[in-house]
Amino acid sequence: MNFDDVILGRRSIRGYLKKPVPKALVREVLEIAMRAPTSLNTQPWNFYVVAGDVLDRIRKGNVERNLAGVPHSREFRMGPGYEGAHRERQIGIAKQLFAAMGIAREDKVARDDWVLRGFRQFDAPVSIVITYDKSIQGSDIAPFDCGGVVNCIVNTAWSRGLGCVINSQGIMQSPVVRAEAGIPDDQVIQTCIAMGWPDDSFPANAVVSTRKSVDEAAVFRGFPD
Repeated sequence: MNFDDVILGRRSIRGYLKKPVPKALVREVLEIAMRAPTSLNTQPWNFYVVAGDVLDRIRKGNVERNLAGVPHSREFRMGPGYEGAHRERQIGIAKQLFAAMGIAREDKVARDDWVLRGFRQFDAPVSIVITYDKSIQGSDIAPFDCGGVVNCIVNTAWSRGLGCVINSQGIMQSPVVRAEAGIPDDQVIQTCIAMGWPDDSFPANAVVSTRKSVDEAAVFRGFPD
């Protein structure tokens, strides 16, 4: 696949085949993605790649604690809730997904089940937990660089037939993730990526999110008309 096809064709995948992903392929994806730009070559990212029984225990603990009302313990701050156009876009993609899945607004059971899928990391066969060193916590650059490498991971995976979704729900109960993935105390858990082979029969996988135009996002100055 050429670069444009990857960028324009990639979608967030929320339904996966029950088919394992070879460890060697995940390593290959990470090796390519780690060429992502990084400020001052600091490369603050670390990856804890989990699958099998370890990932199943994370799913179980994450779901059980959330259902029991245990407050979330995300280590990378969430900030205030979205408002205005940002909130509208958030609602917009939710409407697209619920329409694809046939989930009615008043169907609380189906909506709750969808939330639980997020807590289970959408039942993907692989999860990559991204962390950075606690010694640089508070730096704007560390999470910025980690975001850059996450972008490269999902696009590199797509170019090799793998689907991903960046999923902060999967690390909402950080003590479970930290214990099962073997993440030491000197790391800050930022986010995780669910990864696997896309299930083409899963309706939400066909959803293409709408994007604002270049004219809405960019200001050009100093160019000849």
